[in-house]
Amino acid sequence: MPINIPSNLPAKAILEEENIFVMDEARAVSQDIRPLDILIFNLMPKKEKTETQLLRLLGNTPLQVNITLLKTESHISKNTEPEHLNEFYTTFDEIKQRKFDGMIITGAPVEQLPFTEVTYWEELTSILKWTKEYVTSTLHICWGAQAALYYHYGVNKVPLSQKCFGIFKHTLNQTSEKLVRGFDDEFYVPHSRHTDIKKEELSKVPDIKILSESEEAGVCLLMAQNGKQIFLTGHPEYTPSTLLDEYHRDRERGLDIGLPVNYKYSDEMVLKPAAQWRSHANLLFSNWLNYYVYQETPFLWK
Repeated sequence: MPINIPSNLPAKAILEEENIFVMDEARAVSQDIRPLDILIFNLMPKKEKTETQLLRLLGNTPLQVNITLLKTESHISKNTEPEHLNEFYTTFDEIKQRKFDGMIITGAPVEQLPFTEVTYWEELTSILKWTKEYVTSTLHICWGAQAALYYHYGVNKVPLSQKCFGIFKHTLNQTSEKLVRGFDDEFYVPHSRHTDIKKEELSKVPDIKILSESEEAGVCLLMAQNGKQIFLTGHPEYTPSTLLDEYHRDRERGLDIGLPVNYKYSDEMVLKPAAQWRSHANLLFSNWLNYYVYQETPFLWK
């Protein structure tokens, strides 16, 4: 998929080295097609890494995509340079009158706080309410999924006795749903979270479909309202080094963190695993864009 992103966005050079099809605005306007407008609400601390990870997955179908990056107004990021945010990100007030074909709400390192104690909770709930009318389909990832499930359906997260941290095998509960079309019977997804969503609570909400789960990591992929809302408790966008980076970060902070599950170890070091989840991650994002964004958005709904 040609992704229309600013020519000086750091992710552009990385993606071009990987032969992922990106284009800048000058080339995009020369194509007489209706692109998909995708909004990314990036709540992760290392925003440039998350941008690259998500854009890598959005670049895998033959549709043109315009990307808009959204930041919080009620919270100032401490881990991303202000110059980067000011140049490439916008605020909700600046885009709330626009309609978007799709939206991604990322995870955030606040999962151990009660939702209402998160500094930008009111801003997030305003955006979640707005998505009902202004976004065709929203994909929520990790804490973003937990927050949306709590806001839309009153399903609360619960603390885990030990962090769910590693790469876990998953199976499908429903094979006929278009979102998992082409998936293998078993597939892998990285997880990194201190909290969980109980299957028993989700089962009380008739509108929610549980599409996949793991014996070790619990429920993973959910959808509601025929795909208008999609929830992922894991991180299929992660690279093989991401969990390892998080492990070293937490160790440096003095946190009690175990090694990520299913990484390979030697006597001297932790080795990066083979990326067993890459093909399914690409397929998931392609299915979402094709079946729940592109085919559901009216051509002239703007």
